[in-house]
Amino acid sequence: MFEFKGKVAIVTGAASGMGLAAARAYAKGGAAVGLVDINDASEYVKEIESAGGKAIAIQCDVSDENSAKEAVKKVVDTFGRLDVAFNNAGIQNDAKDIVEVSGEEFDKTVAINLKGIWNFMKYELEQMGKQGSGSVVNNSSLGGLVGVAGRGAYHAAKHGVLGLTKSSALEYAERGIRINAICPGIIETPMVTAMLEREPDAMNYLIEDVPAKRLGEAEEIADVVMWLSSNYSSYVTGQAIPVDGGYTSK
Repeated sequence: MFEFKGKVAIVTGAASGMGLAAARAYAKGGAAVGLVDINDASEYVKEIESAGGKAIAIQCDVSDENSAKEAVKKVVDTFGRLDVAFNNAGIQNDAKDIVEVSGEEFDKTVAINLKGIWNFMKYELEQMGKQGSGSVVNNSSLGGLVGVAGRGAYHAAKHGVLGLTKSSALEYAERGIRINAICPGIIETPMVTAMLEREPDAMNYLIEDVPAKRLGEAEEIADVVMWLSSNYSSYVTGQAIPVDGGYTSK
């Protein structure tokens, strides 16, 4: 188990899937956790508190910069500092040819998946800069490393997350703050379950193409997030770590 006693963490998209798995793992390691989601995460705060941990739930639209600023401020005001962040919130668009994607759909995908991470990083890094330490982990995707037909808007945003991660890591490396990204493959989450229901043929084709021949688990992603958040990865920054059952190694 990774040790985060005395640390404070913030997780976006914390009410389900990879975000919830990470929030639980931070809390298990001893961190106080801010669970941020557009949905109410208060039931998971009760779960963490019942196990002896500290947590707060914050409802927030990550695509709104002022809301992001207030969310980070609430975590810092409540717990006194901010040590680690997992910027995870995201959405998937339906598979379709790029000419069929509406401007509204493209803008929404980018606003949540890319601008949402920028919104939170801006204020997380501001706080960590005052402290002279911190670790930020951004959730990109295997879609940040490769292209998949029908996913142009999503992959454009996820490629952007890696550019943002690498450039910001260079800015903050000398300030004691590390910034990395994970690139999950096809993970068993509510979002992927919904995609399997809507697009079973396309999704099953992708799963069959995974060398590990299975879906990943949210807890397997959380394990990598914990490593990147901890001192065990103290010399790692600006990296995009695939966690995809071998998909991007082909």
